[in-house]
Amino acid sequence: MPPEAVAALDPEGDFVKRHLLNPVVLRLLGDVRGRRVLDAGAGQGYFSRMLAARGARVVALEPAERLYRYGVEHEHQRRQGIEWMQADLTTIDLAPDFDAVVANMVFLSIREWMAALGTCIRALRMGGRLVFSLEHPCAEDGDYFTERSVPRRYAADVHRPLSHYLNGVIRAGCQLEEIAEPALESSLVAQGPPGCEALVRRPGYLVVSALRSQPHE
Repeated sequence: MPPEAVAALDPEGDFVKRHLLNPVVLRLLGDVRGRRVLDAGAGQGYFSRMLAARGARVVALEPAERLYRYGVEHEHQRRQGIEWMQADLTTIDLAPDFDAVVANMVFLSIREWMAALGTCIRALRMGGRLVFSLEHPCAEDGDYFTERSVPRRYAADVHRPLSHYLNGVIRAGCQLEEIAEPALESSLVAQGPPGCEALVRRPGYLVVSALRSQPHE
């Protein structure tokens, strides 16, 4: 991502994040005051800063150098107490001392997503909550059942059937708590990008909440 695109995500992300994902992810996380929260795949850190402003003790994990440096610089300026880590979510080993883990539009961008999921779950205390969001697999064109690369503006995501994600979470030792399919308010269509009117009638995104109910193997 060029620097101007990174900066444009402040203060609360792009249109989709502001109006579809952030409200639902924050609702599913619940009251984060005093809670230790891992922002897994934090990007440039806008959501980490939102969590810190709500009283969470945030650890922001991001592998990409430009995004990581942007987040660190903002923390030096704002002093919100966010701990930044530059690491690969598929290989890092974190102690199980987080009350919640959020992976906002992250797993669909990782080829070895089950390894990333395992890291997130192992980082949770028993009973801790994982909340993650995805582009809704049913909203994408092409063969629904085949895992395949989906080109994006700056990189590529991986399409997987919805059952792949949900069954993966269950097998990894979590109990599904809620699945949300946010709808766009029709009054917001004029503010959004071309084509966003379709999000009033069908889900373009999915948010999943799950609780760690047993040790991850």
